[in-house]
Parts: sequence; C-alpha cells; structure tokens
Amino acid sequence: VQLQASGGGSVQAGDSLTLSCVGSGYTLSMYTKAWFRQLPGKEREFVAGISGHGRNTQYAESVKGRFTISRDNAKNTVWLQMNSLRPEDTAVYFCAASREFSIGYSSSEYEDWGQGTQVTVSS
Repeated sequence: VQLQASGGGSVQAGDSLTLSCVGSGYTLSMYTKAWFRQLPGKEREFVAGISGHGRNTQYAESVKGRFTISRDNAKNTVWLQMNSLRPEDTAVYFCAASREFSIGYSSSEYEDWGQGTQVTVSS
C-alpha cells in the first residue's frame, strides 16, 4: 500500500496549485481519502476529505470556498485544487487513506499516508 503525493511548490499569494495523490497496491474505491497539512513542531491539521464514492466532501473552515477535493477511482488518484492561496496555507501537505466510510478529522483515523509535498505561499 503506497500513496504518492505531488504538486507542491512555491507560489505567490492569490495563486493556485493542484496537489495529486496516486495510490497503488490496493483498490481505493471504498477508502475515504483526505489531505492534511503540517507545520514544523505542530500537529497535522485536517484540510479536506472525500468519501470512497466521492459524493461526500468535508473541508476545514479555513479553506472552504478556496480548496476543492476530488477523486477518480479508476485512476486511483485524489486531487486537491487550491485557489486564492494565502501565506498561512504554507505547510507540508499529506494525503491519507482510511478504511472507514465516514470522513474523519483526526490524523489518527487514517492508516496510510503519503510522503508529503511542500507548499510555500509568499505574500
């Protein structure tokens, strides 16, 4: 079971980025997926989650209206479209998978993790 995240980079405030997370080694169709982010010395913070069939999504209040999570189970891929980026969005972003059907907000509810991709937003 592997998750590979990519798409991070350094951008200016107001710019957009799309993160991708590709899974291998198992079928994603029944797994809840989520994106978390983390700053040095801090806990991983829930950003967005999507149910296995893709019909349900949840977002942190800080990203609602700016970020969109989506998935394509045929491609074993989950994306995080990030628009109107702000300096406070700067963090390492991780994708995660959970065998639970509901979208959890705690990192402890996710069993599988990608390696993280750095997003840096300058003002």
